Amino acid sequence: MQLSREKLIALENKAHELRRSIVDTVYHAGSGHLGGALSMIDAVTLLYYHRMNIDRANPKWPERDRFIMSKGHAGIGFVTVLADLGYIDREDLKTFNLTGSKLGIHLDATRVPGVDASTGSLGHGLSIALGMAIAARMTGKDYITYCLLGDGECNEGAVWEAAMATGSRRQTNLITLVDRNHAMLDGNTEDVMKLEPFQDKWTAFGFHAQTVNGHDFAAIDRAIGEALARKDKPSCIILDTVKGAGVDFAAGDFRWHYGAINEELAAKANESLEKYHRERVAALEGA
Repeated sequence: MQLSREKLIALENKAHELRRSIVDTVYHAGSGHLGGALSMIDAVTLLYYHRMNIDRANPKWPERDRFIMSKGHAGIGFVTVLADLGYIDREDLKTFNLTGSKLGIHLDATRVPGVDASTGSLGHGLSIALGMAIAARMTGKDYITYCLLGDGECNEGAVWEAAMATGSRRQTNLITLVDRNHAMLDGNTEDVMKLEPFQDKWTAFGFHAQTVNGHDFAAIDRAIGEALARKDKPSCIILDTVKGAGVDFAAGDFRWHYGAINEELAAKANESLEKYHRERVAALEGA
């Protein structure tokens, strides 16, 4: 079913709240993975506030859909969702990655409610997600497992081993998403290690692969709907995104894979986010 304009605007408003929360969390932490958190937050907003079957009162509900943040360094973005859902105290965000905090730079599933797997050592998330999907099939459960990869992470051979196994098993209850923000720690992906033709690679591994605008809720939702409807092969949705989306001084700049934000930069970032949000909502209202 097509998302209504009212629902799209509600998602825009929620994503805006989360983007501001990401900036505030990076500010309190002193530094953080700002770029990749901002590039993936629209997709994660759609999952948690529209698509995924979860219970806010019970993050361990056995029937819940699973989410694996394979690009674990974006935990500074994911944790804002967990706080907004009530899984953790919002005040704890001010302790992110500080000494003694339960919120480490890579989120620990044994310490942070709502985290289905500890990630951060890149390349392992898809294997974990495949295991969860296989478990659902073997036990007759109908939950869906979503796995979000980074594009730089796809330099890891373990990603492609998991992809080969997923395609071979036709694991249609696992949906793979890739945050294709075209940048990584030390450069643009195509300068460091070329990924293109990226969609064709996933197709070759037995996936139904599609590339969509990763900042367009309607496009992402249509792609997920198509993926859920397929019973012949697993799906990979490549989210074409902008690293640091919404913050003008960081957008598209690989140097903001990780960075420090002081009070002045935090103010500039939030001012930029306000403009970005107004433009996105105006585009919807004028459509």
